[in-house]
Amino acid sequence: MTALVGRDRARGIATLSLDSAATRNALSAALVGELADALAECGKDGEVRAVVLTHSGATFCAGADLRDPPDPDALVALLRQIVALPKPVVARVTGHVRAGGLGLLAACDIAAAATTATFAFTEVRIGVAPAVISLTVLPRADPRAVARHCLTGERFDAAEAVRVGLLTAAGDDVDAVLAPVLDGLRKASPQGLAETKRLLTAKVLETIDREAADLTALSARLFSSDQAREGMTAFLERRDAAWAL
Repeated sequence: MTALVGRDRARGIATLSLDSAATRNALSAALVGELADALAECGKDGEVRAVVLTHSGATFCAGADLRDPPDPDALVALLRQIVALPKPVVARVTGHVRAGGLGLLAACDIAAAATTATFAFTEVRIGVAPAVISLTVLPRADPRAVARHCLTGERFDAAEAVRVGLLTAAGDDVDAVLAPVLDGLRKASPQGLAETKRLLTAKVLETIDREAADLTALSARLFSSDQAREGMTAFLERRDAAWAL
């Protein structure tokens, strides 16, 4: 079976690539499982100083795969794994990010994107809420800005993503933006990186452990609702949902 996550390593940096371009790298149960396995291997590998999470195709991640959605508990576990990994995780984005993809982005320690990338919290448009991904998004993002974007589902650009705290930086050449970052990570000690990351992520992990059960229950309830069924059907049929005015 074709791998959904590509793997590479060079000079202490492991690169994991979401490689399901045909589904716009949507978070299927299979992709979530493969990514979790790859991250676990990176965490145990003493030669890996940091992890770059990137993608093939024009979309970093389109959110949950509506045809094969991951279990909410598995998605929480993946987000927590990124936050708790004892090595920095750096997002490298050259395409578009939607819904659950923003949860992945926010779980990373550092995130950079090309200026052509676009972003949107599209959950409200299919009748659900960004419940699970709020665990990583809310600690990162400006409250006023995230309220607008989550409530409207409108697209915003990389400059706005930087302004509100979802990206560290953006530029025409994302690799040029990340070059000094990766150079700095290579010069840092493994112990220093691990303990510094532990300090930076402690409150996020506390929030995940405290609120995950309630939010996964909310997600499951919303996805099984009549409005969600209509919203997902409308999305797959490329039409407006029944409630759209």
